[in-house]
Amino acid sequence: MNAQRRHELTDDQWERIVPLVPPQRPSTGRPNHDHRTVINGIRWILRTGAPWRDLPARYGRWQTVYSRFRRWKLAGVWERMLGSLQQEAAHDATLDGSVAHLDGSNVRAHQDAAGGGEKGGSTTRG
Repeated sequence: MNAQRRHELTDDQWERIVPLVPPQRPSTGRPNHDHRTVINGIRWILRTGAPWRDLPARYGRWQTVYSRFRRWKLAGVWERMLGSLQQEAAHDATLDGSVAHLDGSNVRAHQDAAGGGEKGGSTTRG
């Protein structure tokens, strides 16, 4: 990688995860696009919350990046990677357990799901 961009994998980080990702050159089929570039693209999407279609061109085609993200999710690659890195950090006493998981999803409930009575009034009947 020529110039290190902010928020992209450092050489040290890459060296730690490269053994945890599938082989760059599969035994059959076409060679994969560079894993590091694709992972940096995935990280950009997750960090910004932008739609996949807004992925900067430097990370490759958004379809390629999304496809890799999805295939690795279904294959359990991300889960195994997280587990391995957590295990390594626990062994080295560098694991910070203060934040284990953040979920930024937002699910809106229908207005009737709040349990309100008719026409938004009280449920108390008299």
